[in-house]
Amino acid sequence: MSNDPGGQLFVIAAPSGGGKTSLVNALLAEDDHLRLSISHTTRKPRPLETDGQQYHFISPDEFQKLVDENAFLEHAMVFGHAYGTHAGALRRQLEQGKDVILEIDWQGAAQVRRVFPDCCSIFILPPSVEVLQQRLSKRAQDSAEVIAQRMREARAEISHWAEFDYLVINEDFETALTDIRSIMRSRKLRRERQQKTYATLLAELLDNG
Repeated sequence: MSNDPGGQLFVIAAPSGGGKTSLVNALLAEDDHLRLSISHTTRKPRPLETDGQQYHFISPDEFQKLVDENAFLEHAMVFGHAYGTHAGALRRQLEQGKDVILEIDWQGAAQVRRVFPDCCSIFILPPSVEVLQQRLSKRAQDSAEVIAQRMREARAEISHWAEFDYLVINEDFETALTDIRSIMRSRKLRRERQQKTYATLLAELLDNG
């Protein structure tokens, strides 16, 4: 006696080193109903990254062509590389009833909220500046210059925390994972969503005839 109202869109952002990718991967591994929106980017793949899994890796010219065609829901320049979310692909997943995680920065999140005001946005923070520095320093593929730049950008990113619906502190991985699970579950149980899902049941329960 239920009607599928479509999938729920979860927007997850964090400063570089906040740990969002590890948390998102853990969420995806445990829930077959959950999908990751795979962004397009002009940056080169990192070790162990595969085209079509972490990102769609394309040339700047290909990216600009998609921009000109208004194919992106949102797009932004981050550390000299372009990133974008393909609107059509995302909408198809939601229409199929899949819950979708969009892992982007605050700029993209702001653009997405304008188009999907019902999305659930979550911002993840490290427990301290020291921990953030340690996490960024462990990334062997990044130079000291890049790490310093990321630290500067992290403060700017963190300044947008109040624009999000939920704030999760990633001090202990399992605790942060449980927090996000709880947010996602409670979001799907909101009255407005349940009203659509169980419209027939509610009508029957309220029928005095």
